[in-house]
Amino acid sequence: MKNKPRKARVLLQPLECGQVWQLPDSRLEIGLVGKTLVHYKHFKGDMKRSPGALLNKEAMQKFLRENHAVLVTRQTTLARALTR
Repeated sequence: MKNKPRKARVLLQPLECGQVWQLPDSRLEIGLVGKTLVHYKHFKGDMKRSPGALLNKEAMQKFLRENHAVLVTRQTTLARALTR
């Protein structure tokens, strides 16, 4: 019996506050990460403002994986506070 070839798994970085994910036609900024929920803003095109939204962690990672998201930056709250 032959073994079926496995699909290549894309490993995503764990979700953290301040991350910016680049999608093919938009970008997604992670606000707060809780135990089960993620607060984020999804900017489509050249939008300057976007409404906040909440999503389950597993659903967010599935969304990022399916849309081939690339992690652009990872800012910590300390780094953001120092740059202000």
